[in-house]
Amino acid sequence: MNTAVQLDPPALDVTSIGHRYGARVALQDVSFNVAPASFTVLLGLNGAGKSTLFSLITRLYAIRTGRIRILGHNVETEPGAALSKLGVVFQSRALDVDISVQQNLIYHAALHGIGRQAAHQEIDRVLALVDLADRRRERVSNLSGGQMRRVEIARALLHRPRLLLLDEPTVGLDVKARADILGHVRRLLATGLGVLWATHLIDEVGADDDVVILHQGRVLARGSVRDVVATTNTANIGAAFGKLTQTDAAVDAEACP
Repeated sequence: MNTAVQLDPPALDVTSIGHRYGARVALQDVSFNVAPASFTVLLGLNGAGKSTLFSLITRLYAIRTGRIRILGHNVETEPGAALSKLGVVFQSRALDVDISVQQNLIYHAALHGIGRQAAHQEIDRVLALVDLADRRRERVSNLSGGQMRRVEIARALLHRPRLLLLDEPTVGLDVKARADILGHVRRLLATGLGVLWATHLIDEVGADDDVVILHQGRVLARGSVRDVVATTNTANIGAAFGKLTQTDAAVDAEACP
């Protein structure tokens, strides 16, 4: 009898990805994994290549060099299977503010082929996950910026993805709203969801997270926060980031894990 353990594939497997805009190199030989039920921070300054990478993962851009797999499915050759496992929260807001939370979610559910009855059940589920069940009939324009962002996270979870991408999801939010969103997303790991959280804010990196430091299109470090800090012989991830990129950390290094 075969007793070999069948291991799940990575939620996301990025291998040797490169991308150019004409003569300008945006990404060069980028490789890393996101494990199921893990929180990985893609940390880089503005212009590091984070949004370009997200555009390749989501097939907004064609992949010219390298390979991307989502739960073992090649994004280029098996786009339907790959993207069905993917939920995305882009940096730019994409809700219709003139209709209710529920109407926004019903519309998005229909795009995924979710019938109306099933959609209401899924809406109940995802709004509970982001603690907005009591706001479902509220007009989106009446919500705070942080609440709108949580609705977008709920929307990304409607079709039960196994990988969630978030591109600078806390831009423009106050400290409390940022902390609330981080807390809600981290709790999703208990469902087995793999998360890739892109940010330039070092204080959004947790001590138990995995981190990929992207700078000028290249991966300078990847692994657990503890391993990256140890490898760079620094006190915390803020100091490690500053040392690797030869820049000042985005926040006081003493405040970082």
